[in-house]
Amino acid sequence: MSGLGESRKDDEEPWGRVRPFSIKTKLGTLVVVSVLITTGLSMIAVHTKTEIRFITVFSMIATLLITQFVAHSLTSPLDEMNAVARHISLGDYTRRVNDGRRDELGDLAHTINLMADELEAQDRQRKELVANVSHELRTPIAGLRAVLENVVDGVSAADTETMRTALKQTERLGRLVETLLDLSRLDNGVVPLRTRRFEVWPYLSGVLKEANMVASARGGIASDSGKHTRKDVHLHLDVHPPELTAHADPERIHQVVANLIDNAVKHSPPHGRVTVKARRGSTPESLDLEVLDEGPGIPESERHRVFERFNRGAVSSPHGPGSDGGTGLGLAIARWAVDLHGGRIGVAESQRGCRIQVALPGLPGQRTAQ
Repeated sequence: MSGLGESRKDDEEPWGRVRPFSIKTKLGTLVVVSVLITTGLSMIAVHTKTEIRFITVFSMIATLLITQFVAHSLTSPLDEMNAVARHISLGDYTRRVNDGRRDELGDLAHTINLMADELEAQDRQRKELVANVSHELRTPIAGLRAVLENVVDGVSAADTETMRTALKQTERLGRLVETLLDLSRLDNGVVPLRTRRFEVWPYLSGVLKEANMVASARGGIASDSGKHTRKDVHLHLDVHPPELTAHADPERIHQVVANLIDNAVKHSPPHGRVTVKARRGSTPESLDLEVLDEGPGIPESERHRVFERFNRGAVSSPHGPGSDGGTGLGLAIARWAVDLHGGRIGVAESQRGCRIQVALPGLPGQRTAQ
């Protein structure tokens, strides 16, 4: 599928590049220069009848000076790397090594910097996880506690409406825990694919119907894990041909479509429209999906980050009325489910709003006729 955005960027340098100033070259040059100096001084001694002991002393001094210079150029970056590694072991991931050298030590410095970048990113994600989960759990817990305190203190009666409010807060807690479990499965890679052939139209119709039912039943309660709560946004399904079939894991595809719909609805304007398109892919039983909304869209500079965990976007007022912005895990889970199928997901160009494309490979085989 053309137009898919790339969410990863390969910024590593090729390890097989030619090193004109490698350590082997430097050590070889040191030996050659030492031999030349000793030979030259010996020839001078023969022609000038200088005593051999003076020539030996001069040769040793010259060789030691050159060796000291080369050794310093080799040990100095190692001392710097040792200092940076020590800071990293203490939790300071901001330090970096000068990787401008064009030898093996330069490659090692580049690797250490990449490791520091990865550790810094993981540490940032860990802190964001704690902050996001704490924030998301605090709201339903506080609401549930308030309801129960009112019942215990006699302020409110334990009637159907009060219990329904408490039930809604409990359901939201359950959805948050379900999202965290999905994240844990994502990290551990313990979710097997149960692929089968299914008809796309009735399947996607059920996903959209469920989304509308959830929005009607839980209006006003913030959502997570692919369940939107705005009732003013219209969902439209476009499948062609109507008899289209696909081969994939329906449960995982449900996660993909539900989370994409959830994201599109959150960013839609009042009384906006979200369209889910399905078309036949390039291989047997493959499937191309699109989810389009009429919201503010995603800036090009942010498109490579939209599928990162805890990313909530950088546009102003990104979420529509009735939305709390979610945990920032929905699109990360969608990408994980697509990756399990060996497919592709990305942000495509759109004249209005946001258009996310998904390509599922289906069954291996020859390309279908267009």
